[in-house]
Amino acid sequence: MPKVRTKKIVSKRFKITATGKVMHNVQGARHLRRKKSASCKRRQDKPIALHNKKFIQNITNFLRT
Repeated sequence: MPKVRTKKIVSKRFKITATGKVMHNVQGARHLRRKKSASCKRRQDKPIALHNKKFIQNITNFLRT
């Protein structure tokens, strides 16, 4: 039977906080920033939490293996 390994791409894109929240970076935040407002750029620089329970369950399963 093969070894059970962590999905590396999931570990690079998602982080689990100490309280169990799954955080990820906002998409579209690294290019075409000139036309975006300052408040939009500030909002995109901070990681945000996921809220879809099924998706969170899938992510945590990928990270635990």
